[in-house]
Amino acid sequence: QVQLVESGGGLVQDGGSLRISCVFSGGTFTRNAMGWFRQAPGKEREFVAGISSSGNSASYSDSVTGRFTISRDNAKNTVSLQMNSLKPEDTAVYYCASVRDGGYLSVVFRRRLQYNYWGQGTQVTVSS
Repeated sequence: QVQLVESGGGLVQDGGSLRISCVFSGGTFTRNAMGWFRQAPGKEREFVAGISSSGNSASYSDSVTGRFTISRDNAKNTVSLQMNSLKPEDTAVYYCASVRDGGYLSVVFRRRLQYNYWGQGTQVTVSS
């Protein structure tokens, strides 16, 4: 059974930076595409960033493009999200998710329903 454990959330000021990470276990990490989603109070969970199983493709939502960077370390079974120039509207619970690549090594999955496994989430709060 795949398990995902996020870490690194916290409180940061407007314009600051934060790096959150997710450790994958219970499966073959290199055969899973990974994604980060977030959910603010009263809002639906939304896609933030995704990376293919091969690591050679990444995709971002329009709201974070140019500010956030997703990466994966296959030696450590870890996917990370570097968040720069944070804004109060980035405040949310951030969730890590995984999906088997189905043989598509360079595909980034952007839809919530495509993902099979989810972490418990980590809170990111940006103060103004």
